[in-house]
Amino acid sequence: MRFLAFAILIASSVLFAADDNIVGFNKSSSDNQRALETQMDASINAEEMTEWLRRMSAEPHHVGSLASKEVAEFIAELFESWGYETEIVSYEILLPVPKTREIELVAPTNFVASLREETLAEDPSTAVRETLLQPYNAFSIDGEVEAELVFVNYGMPEDYEILERYGIDVTGKIAIAKYGRSWRGIKPKLAGEKGAIGTIIYSDPADDGYAAGDVYPKGPFKNDSGVQRGSVMDMPTYPGDVLTPGRGATERTRRLKKEDASTITKIPVLPISYRDALPLLSAMGGEVVPQEWRGALPITYHLGPGPAKVRLKAEFDWNMVTAYNVIARLTGSDYPDEWVIRGNHHDGWNHGASDPLSGQVAMLAEAKAVAELAKAGHPPLRTIIYGAWDAEEPGLIGSTEWAEDHADELKAHAVAYLNTDGSARGFLGIGGSHVLERYLNQIAEDVKDPRADISLKERSRAYQVVNGDAKEREEAKDRRDLRISPLGSGSDYTPFLQHLGIASVNLGFGGEASDGSYHTLYDTYEHFTKFKDPGLIYGATLAKVTGRATLRLANAPRLPFEFKGLADNVALYVKEIEELADGMREKTGMENRLIQDGTYAIAMNPYKTFGPPIAKAPVPHFNFAPLKNALGRLQESADAFDEAAANNDETSAAVNKLLYTSERLLTRDAGLDGRPWYKHHIYAPGFYTGYGVKTIPGVREAIEQREYDKVGTQIDIAADVLNDMADRINSLAEML
Repeated sequence: MRFLAFAILIASSVLFAADDNIVGFNKSSSDNQRALETQMDASINAEEMTEWLRRMSAEPHHVGSLASKEVAEFIAELFESWGYETEIVSYEILLPVPKTREIELVAPTNFVASLREETLAEDPSTAVRETLLQPYNAFSIDGEVEAELVFVNYGMPEDYEILERYGIDVTGKIAIAKYGRSWRGIKPKLAGEKGAIGTIIYSDPADDGYAAGDVYPKGPFKNDSGVQRGSVMDMPTYPGDVLTPGRGATERTRRLKKEDASTITKIPVLPISYRDALPLLSAMGGEVVPQEWRGALPITYHLGPGPAKVRLKAEFDWNMVTAYNVIARLTGSDYPDEWVIRGNHHDGWNHGASDPLSGQVAMLAEAKAVAELAKAGHPPLRTIIYGAWDAEEPGLIGSTEWAEDHADELKAHAVAYLNTDGSARGFLGIGGSHVLERYLNQIAEDVKDPRADISLKERSRAYQVVNGDAKEREEAKDRRDLRISPLGSGSDYTPFLQHLGIASVNLGFGGEASDGSYHTLYDTYEHFTKFKDPGLIYGATLAKVTGRATLRLANAPRLPFEFKGLADNVALYVKEIEELADGMREKTGMENRLIQDGTYAIAMNPYKTFGPPIAKAPVPHFNFAPLKNALGRLQESADAFDEAAANNDETSAAVNKLLYTSERLLTRDAGLDGRPWYKHHIYAPGFYTGYGVKTIPGVREAIEQREYDKVGTQIDIAADVLNDMADRINSLAEML
């Protein structure tokens, strides 16, 4: 397979040679831009980045802590020293912090969970305890409950379908779920909807622990006391301050009452280590779990309910705290009213070396290099705004409040938003608006992997050839551009893309480093620099990637928006939705027939330990014609623009404004059905996946959730946004 990948790599490097011209630039301006980028690369210093990382991760610095304010002030001082117009913008937000955390096994034996992570002699950062946030899930409701345990696997919708077949009802029970497969907030959300009165979440060592490799401090994986903190705010409904949805959380803003905030969980939830989970799971009885549900703890996993009975108590101090965003501006020389926005959050759950500071130091290195170019007589043509966001961890709060607070200005002036978060070593991950796919691929073509003498793009292509499925392997060989991932949620691009309709990008390295430290006490400088990115060689490479991304948007005579990538990806999403409906129709029909004649239970479960699925309503045939017709128009207009742009280097302020506001056309003021904060109708976080993206979400989720009466309306809405985009692209093609 290695030889195959190498052979394909050589072939593709000839077939897909890097463009001479950068998209949006002509030959002369491309040469000048690449010369600037070479100067920028020379300014990026991994040793300086390492020192920034050490300093900012020295103490736990969650939002509301003194250390977090000091980190914000340190970042602001750096920007000011480099010549940026800098301010710290504050917002008053609600933040619960733990007061009481108790989990006790009360039957059939007694055990009290420690809920504590151990200090390690090998990592001196773990001895810093004064400002440490103990393991908890932010925006769990207060409560004390006692009930039998039910094991719900990863706590996803399909897991509850399996429990239903076993005849297990979680009503009045406490659900115990594994971290993974979906965003953590979905687990208590769905458990509560199913009638559970509490949720416990733990990391199974099969996913993140000794089954994966050596645990910290010997190796990078989660040790038996590590606990993943994290928010369980219902962010698929809306992110940001829970009391001010849609409005910036300034001092004078009208706020909801806490009891009216719909994104606070309905049941209490606490996270635990797999060391604390073991006695609870060991005490459970009932049926043995299905094979695919089994973890790596040295026990037989049972579903329950009981005989294990647990008392869970969670109480919080619900405090108003100040979040500090650092906003640094470098005014453009030619187009000051066109803004390129670049962001990374600075708050961590604890030390936060990996998440978020590995991305923050890359942004700082980039910003310093951009400032040095400006001082040397090469200022950006457009205004660049850097945002170091606070309060991302509890719910994307700092960025969301700033975006909501400045919504009208951003809709008028924002060209694009570029995001990073935690990063490590490995392969370049790119997610974003597909109007920027070609531009992002060119950047990956122009930057070399620090450990291989090939471009980042071709290393990713080779990986896809070796590790992808059949379709991915075929595309890696035949498609010029690697597909970029559509964006769901989980970081600070969310308010810009999905609320305001600003074309957005998320960049970072990964794939060759464990997530064992994620949101634990062990996300320290020592862990990161030993296991995740020693020497910050990939961190420095990230700064080169994002520096190009920022500068090309800032300096392009014609903004690097193109539409063939959008049309091609939307075609894929439409096909997926058709296949989803066909697959559900076929499966539902088959299961209903087998249930009706009694064959299903005998064929699938001769021992009758669980029952057949419950019969479902037939899946109707949907009229996708409006959506497919709109897609056809989008494809035709994208081709016309591509031809016009290839034959015309000229541009104008009017063309550029139509380009950067084009993403706004994929939104609707009314938002998605049932969650109006999310206004984008091509990309959204899934209502029951959280971070995971749902493309053409109105249509897709109406089908998935079997709300068939809504599908036609959602098809019409999606068709309308595609037709609006096609009209805009045709106007641009005519202007060129």
